[in-house]
Amino acid sequence: MGKRNERRSRIEAAFERLRTSIASALGAAEQEHDRVLAECSQQEFALRIAQVGLAAAEREPAEIADPENPIFKAAMREALRERAEIYAEWTEQGPEQLGGLVADAAPGAAGLPWPEWLGEVGTQDAAAPPPELWRIGTATVPDSPDPQPFPAAIPLLDESHLRIVTEGNPESAEALVQNLLLRLLSQFQPGLVRIHVWDVSQLTGTLPGLYPLTRAGLLTAHDPTRLDEMLEALSDHIRRIHTGSLVGGHTSLHSLAAESGHRSEPWRVAVLFGNGKELREEQQQQLQRIARNGLACGIQLIVVDLSLTVNSAIESIMLLGGDRARTSMTGPEAVVQLDESPSRNEVTKACSAIAEAFLARRARVRTFDDLIPEQLWTQRSTAGLHAPVGFNEGEPVWITLGDGSPHTLIGGPSGSGKTNFLYGMLGGLAARYSPDELELYLLDFKEGVSFAQFTPGRRDRSWLPNAQLVGVNVNTDREFGLALLRFLADEMRRRAESAKEHEVTKLEELRAEDPNGRWPRIVAVIDEFQYLFAERDPVTAQAAALLEDVARRGRSQGIHLVLASQDVSGIEAFWGKPAIFEQFILRIALPKARRVLAEQNNAALELPRWHAVVNHESGVKHGNEIARIPDATAKNTFDALQQELWNRRDENAPPPRLFDGSNLPELSTLDDYAKLRAPVPVPKVLLGQIIDVNGTAAAVRLVRSPGRNIAVIGSVLADAISVLGTATLSLARQYLPGSIKFTIAALLDDIDDDARGVAEALRTDGHDVELVGLDGIETALATTAETIDQRSGADVPHVLVLYAADAAHTTLERKDPTTRVSGLDHLRKILKQGPELRVHVIGWWRSAQRVKNTLGMGPVDDIGAWVAFDVHGQELAAFAAGQVVNWSPRARRGLFFDRAVHSRPEVILPFDLGDQAKPVPAVPAPRAADERCEIREEAGD
Repeated sequence: MGKRNERRSRIEAAFERLRTSIASALGAAEQEHDRVLAECSQQEFALRIAQVGLAAAEREPAEIADPENPIFKAAMREALRERAEIYAEWTEQGPEQLGGLVADAAPGAAGLPWPEWLGEVGTQDAAAPPPELWRIGTATVPDSPDPQPFPAAIPLLDESHLRIVTEGNPESAEALVQNLLLRLLSQFQPGLVRIHVWDVSQLTGTLPGLYPLTRAGLLTAHDPTRLDEMLEALSDHIRRIHTGSLVGGHTSLHSLAAESGHRSEPWRVAVLFGNGKELREEQQQQLQRIARNGLACGIQLIVVDLSLTVNSAIESIMLLGGDRARTSMTGPEAVVQLDESPSRNEVTKACSAIAEAFLARRARVRTFDDLIPEQLWTQRSTAGLHAPVGFNEGEPVWITLGDGSPHTLIGGPSGSGKTNFLYGMLGGLAARYSPDELELYLLDFKEGVSFAQFTPGRRDRSWLPNAQLVGVNVNTDREFGLALLRFLADEMRRRAESAKEHEVTKLEELRAEDPNGRWPRIVAVIDEFQYLFAERDPVTAQAAALLEDVARRGRSQGIHLVLASQDVSGIEAFWGKPAIFEQFILRIALPKARRVLAEQNNAALELPRWHAVVNHESGVKHGNEIARIPDATAKNTFDALQQELWNRRDENAPPPRLFDGSNLPELSTLDDYAKLRAPVPVPKVLLGQIIDVNGTAAAVRLVRSPGRNIAVIGSVLADAISVLGTATLSLARQYLPGSIKFTIAALLDDIDDDARGVAEALRTDGHDVELVGLDGIETALATTAETIDQRSGADVPHVLVLYAADAAHTTLERKDPTTRVSGLDHLRKILKQGPELRVHVIGWWRSAQRVKNTLGMGPVDDIGAWVAFDVHGQELAAFAAGQVVNWSPRARRGLFFDRAVHSRPEVILPFDLGDQAKPVPAVPAPRAADERCEIREEAGD
C-alpha cells in the first residue's frame, strides 16, 4: 500500500506540475496576445495619425479614435515625441539661418521692409548681378512644436518665372504683384526695369498705383483684346537679343554680363492677369515659347490664374485667403503671411519719383564721356567685343562684334558723320579692352588724316595704345590696303594652326586652352574701302579674294572687319558675290545712307544729323535701333581719353606704325636700317620701304653670283638720289672701315652735291671712297675692269655707284685707239663678271631704253634687281623675266623687282635720307686773277 500511495503521489505531483506549467504558458500567451493587440492598435493609430497629419489629429482627435482611449493617447504621445525630435534642430537654428540667407541674397529693396526704401530711387546698375531672392512675406511652419517666423522670398530676374493662383483672392494677388514690382523698380537705376501689364478683364485699373510710370515709358498697359501684339513684341525682343547680343557661345544675358562686365539690355517684366480660363491655342503656344526662352533674354513672366507648363524655371504661389499663401519655394508645410502693402498714395508718390528721375536722365544730352566706363580696361574679349556707340532716349545703344555678328558695314555720304561715329566706336572699345584684349588696325583711304590722331604728333606725343597700325592719305596706295588684308589672312591662318594644335576651333576655346598665350581680338577699320577696289587690276582681284577669305573665316579666330564707305553698290569687284557682304551682320547707316540696310529698309533716309541706325540683323527692318551719336571729335573728348589710356600703357610698348602716303619714311627711323651691323657674311642693300604692315625695307642680297647688280630706272632726280644714297649707306654699315671700297661717279652737274654728301658720310665712317666725275669715269672703269682679271674672290669688295650712268654714254662709247676697247666695254665686263668677284654696280639710268643701250644687244640679266619710277609697265617687261607689268607711274612711288626673289614686282617708297647724307657743295676753284695776285705778293716778300 505504501508503495502504491507513494507512486500515486508522484503521479499527482507530476500532473500538478504539468497543470501549473500549462497554466503559466497559457497566461504568458494571453499576456503576449494582449500586448500584440495593444501594439497593433497603437501602430494602427500611428498610421491613421500619419495619414491625417499630427496637427489635424491634435485638432480633431475624435476623427481618429476615442480621445480617452489609452492606446490612442500612447500613439499621440509617441508621434508628438518624434515630431519634437525632428523639429529640434530646425527650431533652434533654421529660422535664424534662413533669415541670414535671405538677407545676403536679397539686399536693399529686394529684402528690406518697404518703409526703409520706398520713395528712394534705385542705384544698382545693370553690370552688377541682380539679387537672387525677392521678399514676399514672413513664413511659419504651423505644425512645428514651436513655430518660429522666417522671411519668405522667391527668385525672379534671370532665375525664374512666377505663377500665382488666386483661389478667389484677386485683391491679394494684385497686392502681391504690386509689392514685387515696387521692389524691382526701387532696386535698380530708373529705366533698367520695364513693365508690361495685360489684364483679360480690365482695360484700366490694374495696378493703379504704378501708373505714373507710363508717362516715362517704364510701364505699358496692353489692351485686353490685343494680347497677340504684346506676345509678338516680346518674341521680337527675344529674336533681337539672340542675333545681336548673345554671341560667342553665351546662352543668356546674365552669363554675358558676368563675362563682359556690362549688361546692354534692361529687364522686361510681363505681368498677365487671367481669369482661370485657357488662352487660345496659338496664344498659349507663343506664351510657352516666351517662357522657355525669355529668362535668357531678360524677360520675366508673372502670370496670374493662367496655365504655364514649360520646361523652364517657374515658382508658384497659391493664395489661401487672409493675405496668406503657400509657395513652391517654402514647401507645403509653411504658410506665408504676405507683406503688408503701402498705401496707394505712397505707391503713386514713389513711382512718380522713379519716373521723374528716368525722364531727367533721358532728357540729359549724352556726351562722349557717357560712352566711357568708370573703370578702364576691365573687360575681357574672350567671347566678343561690346561697346556703346550712342543713346536712344538716354539709354545706351550697343554694338557687338563676335561670332554672331563678326563684321561691320558702315555707310553714309560725305558730311554724315562717319569719322565722328568711328571715333566714338573706337573710344568705347579702347576704353573697355586693354591692348592685350584688343588690337586696332586703322586705314583711311580718303585724303585726310582722321586716324593720325591715334599716333604720336609734334604737339601731342601720346598715342592710342590699342592701335598697332595707322594708315592715312593712302588713296593712291591701294597696295597698303592689300597688305593689310594679307596680314590679316596670315594672322588668321596662324591662329587656326595654333587652335588645331590645341584641338579646338575658335578663339574663345583657344584662349581657354592656352591661357598664357597672347590672343587679342583684332579689329581692322578701313574707311572709304571702295578705293581699294577702284580699278580692274591684280590689286583689286587679290584684295577681293583676301577680303572674302577673312570675312568668311575670320570670325572664329577673333578677326573683325569694319568697312566704311559712302556707297557700296558700285564696287564692281563684288558684283555676283553677295556672300561677301552677307558676312557683315552688323550694319550702321548714317543719315541719307543708301544700300547699307536691307532693300526695303529706308530708316536712314529720315535720320536727323548726329544719329545712326544700328542694326545687328543684316539690315532687316525689325533690327533697327536709332541712336544719337555724341560728338567724339571735339576737344577734351577722344583726345582726353587717349591721353589717359596712354598714361596707363606698358612703358615698353612701341607706338603704332604710321603709314602716311603724303610723306616719305625717314631712313634713320627704319628698324631694318638700324639693325644693320658689321661684319656680315652676305650683305644686303636697302633700296626703299615696301608697302606692308610692318614697314619692311626692300633689300637685295649681294651674293657672289652673276647679275647681282642694281639699276635705278627713271628720270626723277630726287627718287634716284634717294635710292642710290640709301643703297650706299646701308651697304657701308655692314662693313668695317677699310674692308670695302666705294667708287662714286657723279656724272651730272645737278647731282654733284648729293654724291659728294654720300661720299663725305662714308669717309666720316672710315671707308675708302673715290669720287669721280665725267672726266674720270673712263679711267675708273678701265682700272676696275683691268683688276677683274687679276683679282681673286678674297680681294676687298668694290662697289661702283653711278649717278646718271647714261649721261656718260657718249664718253664711254669712245674706243681706245690702241686697244680698240671702249669705256662701255669695261662697264659691260664689270656688270657681267664683277659680281662673282664681289664687284657690284649700283647705277641710275634715266630710262629703260638707256639701260638696254648700256647692256648692248644681249639679254638684260646682268641687272638682277631694279627700281623703276616714272617708267610705264610695258617698258619694263624685258627686265621682269618677260612678264606683263601692270604699272602706271605715281609720284614718289617706285616699282621694285629682284629676279632672284620675286615672282612679280612690288611697289616701294624711297626714303628721306634726312641727316644721313646731307648735300655738300663743291669748294669754288680760285680765279686766275687771284692766283696772280698771290704770286706777286710772294715775290714782293
